[in-house]
Amino acid sequence: MTSGELVEQIKKKKSYLCVGLDTDITKIPSHLLSTEDPVFEFNKQIIEATKDLCVAYKPNLAFYESMGVEGWMSLQKTLDLIPDDILIIADAKRGDIGNTSTLYAKAFFEKMNFDAVTVAPYMGKDSVTPFLAFKNKWVILLALTSNEGANDFQTQLLADGKTPLYEKVISESSKWAGADQLMYVVGATRSEQFAHVRSLAKDYFFLVPGVGAQGGDLKAISRAGMNAQCGLLVNSSRQIIYAGNGTDFAAKARVEAQAVQNEMEELLKEKGII
Repeated sequence: MTSGELVEQIKKKKSYLCVGLDTDITKIPSHLLSTEDPVFEFNKQIIEATKDLCVAYKPNLAFYESMGVEGWMSLQKTLDLIPDDILIIADAKRGDIGNTSTLYAKAFFEKMNFDAVTVAPYMGKDSVTPFLAFKNKWVILLALTSNEGANDFQTQLLADGKTPLYEKVISESSKWAGADQLMYVVGATRSEQFAHVRSLAKDYFFLVPGVGAQGGDLKAISRAGMNAQCGLLVNSSRQIIYAGNGTDFAAKARVEAQAVQNEMEELLKEKGII
């Protein structure tokens, strides 16, 4: 999916919602456990209930990898079900030496046909550029995350005493690829820093986790972080997919997704994007 196609979907759906498919078999409704593939059945109903309200889905691979081969099979069936006009993000946080990154990229982009993959930048340029060799695919680089441990490294100042590490990550990596190939992860709980991060990467999309169950403020991050093309994909996982635990779980997920989409529509209008 190209940047233009993504922006078109945002305007069409009046939404920049990414639904996280963090599907935990211990949390899905009990009536699904008797089905042939409970994880896939859960995902299927969530997708059918929300696909007109979101522009991206983000399976967190740990939830599928933890189930071994069965989990990978559930994931592939899920991917096959997602409509072509919705961005599919592999939340994999990969990053290794060049030849290994090349194989990771082939796995996600060629074999599984993801549109984007999250990548850790710690090992530097040669661990990231293999992912950038694939046309119309995206690298989503970890920049400023919302977890407590982010302060161990990401916000630490460099030798000049004034530049935090995450700024160096953004400034260097933006030389490797443009805004049509590269996005950044910026946590929603970092709303007070959003305007500054946007100033460092004016044209780039940000994937924003942490809205909803983690306490991120959608209005605050949207007003500080939007650019002229929106430039945001705001992820919500638990708040939407676990909104209900009965036979009507998908309907309740839709209610939650609709509420987020409605708020996003107003924010897009406020910015003049739609």
